[in-house]
Amino acid sequence: MRLVTLGVTIIWCLNVLLVLVVGDVGTATSYDPPYLPTKCNGYSQQQFPEGGLFAAASNGLWDNGAACGRRYRIRCISGPNRPCKDGTIVVQIVDACRSKSCPSTLVLSNKAFDAISRNSDTKINMEYAQI
Repeated sequence: MRLVTLGVTIIWCLNVLLVLVVGDVGTATSYDPPYLPTKCNGYSQQQFPEGGLFAAASNGLWDNGAACGRRYRIRCISGPNRPCKDGTIVVQIVDACRSKSCPSTLVLSNKAFDAISRNSDTKINMEYAQI
């Protein structure tokens, strides 16, 4: 019985670890207001999640607008001058990157960027996964 319990526990732990490390690596920058209009829902204030944690997607994630409303769990992993704060946040896609050559994989609202980075004027490396 002990071996079965131990085996089940080990399998459960491995599954938890797999879930924690599955994700892509990209970059994040921040952008300032005004956030409206967006390519997802124009001038609607209701598109923004409570708490102001939202992002604009680069061309690679935008998927011709299918990214609207998608949510990503992100975690800062590195950057200049050790900018990362501990923990993860969840952001919702509300827009496409506004510049022709997007500066990063995700362009985060100021609140979202400040939640994971100590320095708002830099580009950070992040781990992200769609949830």
